[in-house]
Amino acid sequence: MNVFENPVSEKVVRKAKRKVRGYRKRFGDDGESDCPLKVSPHPQLGRFFDLWDIEIPKVSESTKGDQSADGDLAFEQQLDAKKSVIVGNIRMGFGHYRIAIAMASAANALGVRSYWFDLHRYQQTTGGKLIAHLNGLYAMGSRWSQQNKLFNKLYWEPLNSEGFRRLSYHVEDWHMTQLMTPIFKHLPKEIPFIGTHVWPAQAAIHAGMKQVVNAIPDNWPMALHLAEGSLHTVQTPSSYWGYRRLNGMQGKEILNPMPASAIAMTGHYVDAELLNHLAMDNQQRRNRLKTGEPLRLLLTVGGAGAQFQLFKVLIELLLPYVSEKRVLLLINVGDHLKIWEQLNDAIPNLATMSQCHFDQWEDSQTWITRLGESANPHVEGSNPPGEGPSPSGQGPNSTEGVHAFYHKDIFAAVYSTNLIMRHVDLLLTKPSELAFYPIPKLMLPRVGGHEAWGAVRAAELGDGTPECETQGAALRQLKTLLEEPEALLAMIDAIDAQDQIGTYDGAYKVVQHAMGLPVTGRPRE
Repeated sequence: MNVFENPVSEKVVRKAKRKVRGYRKRFGDDGESDCPLKVSPHPQLGRFFDLWDIEIPKVSESTKGDQSADGDLAFEQQLDAKKSVIVGNIRMGFGHYRIAIAMASAANALGVRSYWFDLHRYQQTTGGKLIAHLNGLYAMGSRWSQQNKLFNKLYWEPLNSEGFRRLSYHVEDWHMTQLMTPIFKHLPKEIPFIGTHVWPAQAAIHAGMKQVVNAIPDNWPMALHLAEGSLHTVQTPSSYWGYRRLNGMQGKEILNPMPASAIAMTGHYVDAELLNHLAMDNQQRRNRLKTGEPLRLLLTVGGAGAQFQLFKVLIELLLPYVSEKRVLLLINVGDHLKIWEQLNDAIPNLATMSQCHFDQWEDSQTWITRLGESANPHVEGSNPPGEGPSPSGQGPNSTEGVHAFYHKDIFAAVYSTNLIMRHVDLLLTKPSELAFYPIPKLMLPRVGGHEAWGAVRAAELGDGTPECETQGAALRQLKTLLEEPEALLAMIDAIDAQDQIGTYDGAYKVVQHAMGLPVTGRPRE
């Protein structure tokens, strides 16, 4: 076996095939099955842009034939290859969903319909079972890495930086993703396909899809993300050259490079809605900083739900500022209600100072919209401070105190951060995919070595801090930002400068590559 004309040992290939046999034995093999599909408007995100969901019909639906949103048309006839794109994805934390949403948003802005194709969700398939198993292992490793320094140092960090970097790891995944192809059987082979995780991209190639774009996350080149036969897109120049050279992917060996036709540097993957309002949002940030309004902070909980202890000490630092009305603290725990419950148990007065927006997606959207429109938004029915979440999860709201967001639905959990970040002044996040977003950022300690280079990128551009590798460093950096508005103003200026040169146009360019359009990035007046 060769990877971009670089030979891989037979020993590595035999090990990969042996592993696949083990997966077949454990999860079955549905290679000969015929899995029907249907399309319908995406229930959560379809209201924001033209996004449709590719689903496996329920048994009662599949007995009615191939009817779906377009009546009697067969599934294959409903997808127009010239005007549509499939966004292949999985949930692995929140980051890959976030990239997929950015692609759908950019596609909509370009007049292209996108179809959400989530391999993780098809739990009745071999591929879906396998992805669920591997995602569970990854989430568990992420949590353990934050609880056990020795595990993190000796296993998790090396695996996430050097282990995933090696061609041998890629070979195992390349063979494994052959088990994910049956679900592709009814997809038109000519329709453009964007994989926002490498497994859907690899499976698409195995399945014979003819126009596959592999949207690579992060900023640390790893063989894990290779999908030979696709166009690899990357967000940064350093990532471009790391992948082009296949740098370090077989130890110190100098490898044959990836051909130029197989890779493109696009810029950061960012949603159209955020870019369309970026100049206005930045001006509002400047105005708030100059008039001394409460600093709006957003603390996000990552998809694996790790870093509880770090969240605790950050919130404890911020609560006195909240009491003095110097800070408005927004906390999005995603779909991890347990994290919020643990924080309430561990931090005195957090519950009494908090207003909770829990699992009421429509109400959350209304409150966030009013946060952007007014200095003192109000939504009838929200719970006042001190009363905890009401049955509806809402109550009187203000731009004071702490506001917590939780949504059981994964799409609401992820997209609520997109909606909130337009109206805040500083994002507190680990250097995951949010490291590439155009908002001032305090970079918290990473979860996995591959994330470190996202913080390096942000710090070099000036739109975020360097990574704070310890709790103490994060607390010190946060205090500095709280006391020095000039530092945040410098980040805002840097964001405006990068926006002018197209740094954040990556999602547009990925879609343009996939559709065969001129690669010009975001249309500007």
